[in-house]
Amino acid sequence: MNLEPSFAYIVTNKPRGTLYLGVTADLVRRVSEHKQVAGRSFTARYNLDKLVWFEVFGEIERAIQRETSLKRRSREWKIKLIEMGNPGWRDLFEDIPPPSFSAEA
Repeated sequence: MNLEPSFAYIVTNKPRGTLYLGVTADLVRRVSEHKQVAGRSFTARYNLDKLVWFEVFGEIERAIQRETSLKRRSREWKIKLIEMGNPGWRDLFEDIPPPSFSAEA
């Protein structure tokens, strides 16, 4: 069981634009990869480089469960989730907790 912080996250290209859900143990690195995309990936094709929602978990398994649950939800439900915590669709990259942050399990 891994107790390092893990993240479920959503990136987009613009407010109410294309959404991409993901999971990672290193949100800074992963979002940086989205911002520097090149090639044929889904995120590169749609320029999905704005972090608009994330949630912190103490175990990667819980982050994966959350991602799976979110992927089953409708697009409109996901938009409401984003707008509850980020009504202006601001890029939250600067709000990522520092590596020393400890999530609750």
